[in-house]
Amino acid sequence: MSLAVLYSRALYGLDAPLVTVEVHLGSGLPAFTIVGLPEAEVRESRDRVRSALLNARFDFPSRRITVNLAPADLPKESGRFDLPIAVGILAASKQIPPDRLKQYEFAGELALSGDLRPIRGALAMTLVAHRDNRAFILPTENAREAAMVKGASIFPAANLDQVCAHLTGLAPIARFEGMTESVRASYPDFSEVRGQLRAKRALEVAAAGGHSVLMVGPPGTGKSMLASCFPGILPEMTEEEALESAAIQSLTVSGFDPRRWRMRPFRSPHHTSSTAAMVGGGTHPKPGEISLAHRGVLFLDELPEFEKSVLESLREPIESGRITISRAAQQVDFPARFELIAAMNPCPCGFLGHPSGKCHCTSEQVARYRAKISGPFLDRIDIRVEMPPVRYEELSMPPIGDTSAQIRSRVEKARKTQMDRQGRPNAELTVKETMRYCRPDSSGEKLIRQATDSLHLSGRAYHKVLRIARSMADLEGSFGISNENVAEAIQYRRFDA
Repeated sequence: MSLAVLYSRALYGLDAPLVTVEVHLGSGLPAFTIVGLPEAEVRESRDRVRSALLNARFDFPSRRITVNLAPADLPKESGRFDLPIAVGILAASKQIPPDRLKQYEFAGELALSGDLRPIRGALAMTLVAHRDNRAFILPTENAREAAMVKGASIFPAANLDQVCAHLTGLAPIARFEGMTESVRASYPDFSEVRGQLRAKRALEVAAAGGHSVLMVGPPGTGKSMLASCFPGILPEMTEEEALESAAIQSLTVSGFDPRRWRMRPFRSPHHTSSTAAMVGGGTHPKPGEISLAHRGVLFLDELPEFEKSVLESLREPIESGRITISRAAQQVDFPARFELIAAMNPCPCGFLGHPSGKCHCTSEQVARYRAKISGPFLDRIDIRVEMPPVRYEELSMPPIGDTSAQIRSRVEKARKTQMDRQGRPNAELTVKETMRYCRPDSSGEKLIRQATDSLHLSGRAYHKVLRIARSMADLEGSFGISNENVAEAIQYRRFDA
């Protein structure tokens, strides 16, 4: 009777719970059984493991093999359990010594030749393995991604032979120390956008305080270009933010590209995207666009063309910064703290109010077009800015306005002020924190009282005005919120789409 015990990881949303892999060789007719709620990919590992062991010139035991993946009530999916199962069989059959197994965790999909193929979720698994003070043996292609976790012990292997040589001490694998330098993002520069000084100002305020923005204007006014410039003025990601974002990216099929370390994600889903694609889903829930945009930018172009159910599904994540996906078998929570940048035309043809007079849309058509965006969803967007057509003089003259680098410098100072004062961006303040940190002076208080009554601002809109005004004051380096800050913030709430 022989038993080997080693460790691996499952994926449960962004968490990676520990899986104990127990391999038992018993007497009886030859058989290979995997228990512990394995999905089809895990059950198929029996054939991959058998072929990999034989092609790597190991003996496959002609005994009754039972593999238990504990805990039994946690679903196990993907081919990442191939490597620990193969190593467990070798240890249980005394082909490699079992004494060093408990200091490592194993994950990797095996090819029939014994080579190791990359897996998804390597970064998420390494984060938890490092906290449990265990080293991680995984495929070479995942090493750079896993090494994003500072201090983690990563031992990359190209095939099963290398893993076994390391465990026997014949050819130890060197601990992976490489850290790829991030690539400097090349976003379009704000100075390249002609005119639209008011929209540029609105985006600078949004970047400073983490606010969401809706840009409304005819085609060709620069809405999409300004959105593509926006990530270039955001502050650099902190270490914690970068790890959160990279861990989510690692859960996707394409995985996380280490060259994009500390680069804020920019996601621009097409307006035909489904609700599941936007918020995440599946039998085993995976992150959607809003989670892949975590700590970055989610750009929704042609906003009214999105399905209404898709937009309504964003209401809770915009407020809470998280999304909970519930299925019959499990409930998964993903972070979704993104900056929403949206763009839309003023009417179905796009030329309402254009000097050319091209628009022939009726008032009913315009109302029906704008009604595609519900009031509750619109109320959650902090800043709304109208973008008029660009005049010839603005197109032909040299660029006017600051560059992205100059704007980013001001944004970073304002964001640092907010973190020192309250520990979070202004857009994330609670109601209690808003009333504490965003009180305007007496004239500003009088102005916002009048605006609340005349514009019929909701309670949410009232607090958003205060937070936007606070971001403006932070950009100016001012301790207090002036009447001018409040007046400008109110202007960003006047447009009624």
